[in-house]
Amino acid sequence: MLIAVCSLGGSPGVTTWSVALAARWPEPAHPVVVECDPSGGSLAVRFGINPTPGLVSLTAAARRDTTAGLLWDHAQPLPGGLPVVVAPPGADYTRAALATLADSRRDSVSVLRSAAARPASMVIADCGRLDTGSPAVAIAREADRVLLLVRSRADELARLAAGLSLVDLWAMRPGLLLVGPGYSAAEVTRELGVPVIATIPHDDKGANALSGIAGPRRGPVRSPLGRAAHAVATALVEPRTEAPASDHASINERAAAHLVPRHEIPWPPVTSGGPTRNGMRLEDPR
Repeated sequence: MLIAVCSLGGSPGVTTWSVALAARWPEPAHPVVVECDPSGGSLAVRFGINPTPGLVSLTAAARRDTTAGLLWDHAQPLPGGLPVVVAPPGADYTRAALATLADSRRDSVSVLRSAAARPASMVIADCGRLDTGSPAVAIAREADRVLLLVRSRADELARLAAGLSLVDLWAMRPGLLLVGPGYSAAEVTRELGVPVIATIPHDDKGANALSGIAGPRRGPVRSPLGRAAHAVATALVEPRTEAPASDHASINERAAAHLVPRHEIPWPPVTSGGPTRNGMRLEDPR
């Protein structure tokens, strides 16, 4: 399966969620995170690992080879073991690499699509912020699922509503992930016509601990972020048993029943602000 994680504006924590989702993906799948954000990668700097091998070396190799196992040859393990294909921190190098990757298709099949078709493989593409000129749009178009992160407040939801048609996301049938407190899933679904998969809890304390700021006591298994990630991953694998998107408690309760330790990977905080009014028809939730 190939999952594209993206946003249409702001910084709702796309990379954070991509790593969390992969770290808590249920077995027996073998997840890998690929940084496809045209603005540049952050995982190499965040975790102090070398940017090579990574996206640049992958694109160079893909000119000659698009076999299913190629992606893993250019992945590195984060602390805890989760494999990631890191992008260089600069936007110029990353955009050039993504453009080359798009040109290296064989029989209309990309390296990511080929890897995702491998048995028990799970490729999570961190596509960053999508716009009409983003080379990551092609990756989102070929994904099995597109997860669109947005903070649950009026300004960012209005930006999302305006941008959906610009990048043809309607055709990609995205699922929304609401970040932090604000408007309810029912309100957002009613106004935008896009299904809300879940609300990601605001968990500064757990996120700070996971990023090494407050010690390693709370890993992905025990933190609210990790439990929510596991619940969403399980819902994607078993869509018929998906928990109600608006029910925070049910998501965490469901995840708690599946506490199978996976990759103990820290990630940085996902920040969110309160809702503001800027012309949307949504009622202010305060």
